[in-house]
Amino acid sequence: MQIGSKKWKNVIFNGAKDLEIQIDREKIDQFGIHASELFKWSRKTNLTAISDPLEVAVKHFLDSIAPVPFISPHTSLLDMGSGGGFPGIPLKIMIPSLSVTLIDASRKKISFLRQVIRILGLDNIEACHVRAQDLSKDRRVNNTYDVIISRALSSMINFVQMSLPLLAKDGFIIAMKGKITDMEIESALSLIKKSSDIQGNSMNSFNMVLKKYRLPYLKSQRSIVILKSVLK
Repeated sequence: MQIGSKKWKNVIFNGAKDLEIQIDREKIDQFGIHASELFKWSRKTNLTAISDPLEVAVKHFLDSIAPVPFISPHTSLLDMGSGGGFPGIPLKIMIPSLSVTLIDASRKKISFLRQVIRILGLDNIEACHVRAQDLSKDRRVNNTYDVIISRALSSMINFVQMSLPLLAKDGFIIAMKGKITDMEIESALSLIKKSSDIQGNSMNSFNMVLKKYRLPYLKSQRSIVILKSVLK
């Protein structure tokens, strides 16, 4: 099976159905273009360690669209540590009205992301060369993003810590993980409470949603942790 082939596209189509997500063939074609560019660039740039076409389809694209049911149209989304464009670009393809910002600390990865955006003709999406920890300290973008998402950051507590200053008052954080422990979740919630107290309790609390699922075909366990702010 080759990336972008009919068989590869059917993997996406049927896998999305398993995730109870509707997808049309035009969007799958765009995934194929993104995947082909990823494969081309990975020969010279460390964008992904995954080269098997099935794993590219499942681990990159199907996994990236799993949060679609939780994200409303016409919202602003920050993909923190986007790397090869995951999950930000597939989410933009799935929900075209999103305003998307992709950030990464690697100039080469940002060059790749800008190339993919240009080839796909996507609008209202930008790729910025900036470290997440630096952006979180930039007061010009405080309380800017409705949704902040990441697949790249291994530490959930670090991700939450960097996200809080950037999150819109009624926004939410989506952490995409493999297996997740109760301790990780409790540490993140404790950090949020402490941060809210320091800020004068401007945010009353966060509601948490935990969705566990298995990736189609590969059956790897995945978790989506959603932390949504609740105003006073």
